[in-house]
Amino acid sequence: MKWFLTIFILFSGWVLSQPLAEMRGIKLTNVDSNVMFSDGGIARAMDFLAETGINTVLCVVWNSNGADGDYTLYPSAVMDQYFGKSIHPAFSGRDALQRVLIEAHRNGIEVLPWFEMGFSTSYSQNGGHILQKYPDWALKDSNGNLIVKNGFDWMSAINPEVRDFILALTREVAENYDIDGVEYSDRIPAMPVEGGYDSVTVAIYRSEHNGQNPPADFRDANWMRWRADKLSKFYQMAHDTIKSVAAHLKVASSPSVFPWSYQEYLQDPKSWMEDGIAEEVIPQLYRYSLSDYVFTLDNSLANYPNHRDVYFAGMLIRLGNYVIDPGYLLSAMAANRQRNVPGEIFFFYEGLRANNDRLADTLKATFYAEPAVSPGHGNNIWRPKATILNEDEPGVSLSGDWQTETGIDGFRPGVLLTNSSNYAAIEYKMDVPFAAWFDVYPYVVSGPLAAKQARHVVYHNGDSTEIVVDQTAFSER
Repeated sequence: MKWFLTIFILFSGWVLSQPLAEMRGIKLTNVDSNVMFSDGGIARAMDFLAETGINTVLCVVWNSNGADGDYTLYPSAVMDQYFGKSIHPAFSGRDALQRVLIEAHRNGIEVLPWFEMGFSTSYSQNGGHILQKYPDWALKDSNGNLIVKNGFDWMSAINPEVRDFILALTREVAENYDIDGVEYSDRIPAMPVEGGYDSVTVAIYRSEHNGQNPPADFRDANWMRWRADKLSKFYQMAHDTIKSVAAHLKVASSPSVFPWSYQEYLQDPKSWMEDGIAEEVIPQLYRYSLSDYVFTLDNSLANYPNHRDVYFAGMLIRLGNYVIDPGYLLSAMAANRQRNVPGEIFFFYEGLRANNDRLADTLKATFYAEPAVSPGHGNNIWRPKATILNEDEPGVSLSGDWQTETGIDGFRPGVLLTNSSNYAAIEYKMDVPFAAWFDVYPYVVSGPLAAKQARHVVYHNGDSTEIVVDQTAFSER
């Protein structure tokens, strides 16, 4: 049995004119949300976000599993090399990042992988499996204890082995996936100010200070600056790693609010922007009242006078049982625009779905009523929505014996199938408006009675490429 439904083409890496450029982003995580745990959930979520007016998704790729610490949420050869475990256990057998990319790009949404846990290895798990295998990676205080701050266990961002590991993960994502950039957050690069007394960090400090030990006072100004500069140097390495893969990839930072970020986590986003290390800054302006939000916004903006065009507000719309009031949200967004802040990124997806999509409906009726393209790329469309060609439209021809099956959910819905042993094919033709690289996706509904060797032939530039798909395999959907 052969099943086919429809085909869509993604216009990859092409720019088309678009009048309004405004960041409308959302963070998508595996915590307190079921979206990433199924392909169907991801597809529905991306459709919903596109309808809401969202143009950028920050998709978590590095997070704790709640049992023994951090894993990637995509199949990682780097993780397998270091730990013999290639993926978060709950995502085994799937590639959630690849599915997010397919469904988001189909909807014209850009995707930036988000390394949420950063240099934290676990949450209150004594470092988890990472520090169990590599105890020398642990970040220590002056008494030799593992640094645990606000429940998060930490490894040293100054340790060269730790840096190499995180850089390898970053390069892996940039090289293996058709992403639009990389987002580092409040734990990367970062180091709790109490840390830096592990043997590796101390040895590096001594080598640069004529054998002297670091100051016992972890808030010593020079000691803080030395560690912060090491973090900035790491970020420069990450920037160069990302850009070496593709110059168009965005390097985004979502730090805590400066100067608190520096005082507590040695993050210096002000310098990152001034030195061109980060290209976009998304301070986490997470406040529970409008007055606190506006106060924090004004103080934060003062630190980035030359980067207002790439300053986007990080806004908290849900955390635990808290969901932002629509009136507060609209007033805060109005404050952003009054200060020429060109958009925002919300934490997190489920806030839009709470109370029967109340916040999403509010956005669609107000600030997001007009479509907008994500800033960057000359403020042109970088990810046009896919052109979808259904089997009952002009340009599609059928050969052989095909029947319509309406009992199987598909894209229309409904699918075409054939039980014939004779030749049967569906041919899709569409006009290609320009020369570029294109992604071509046939929508295939998998099932045990489907064809194990379904031939797909793509004709291009007078040549053709053939792919054989096992339609019985769920992973091929």
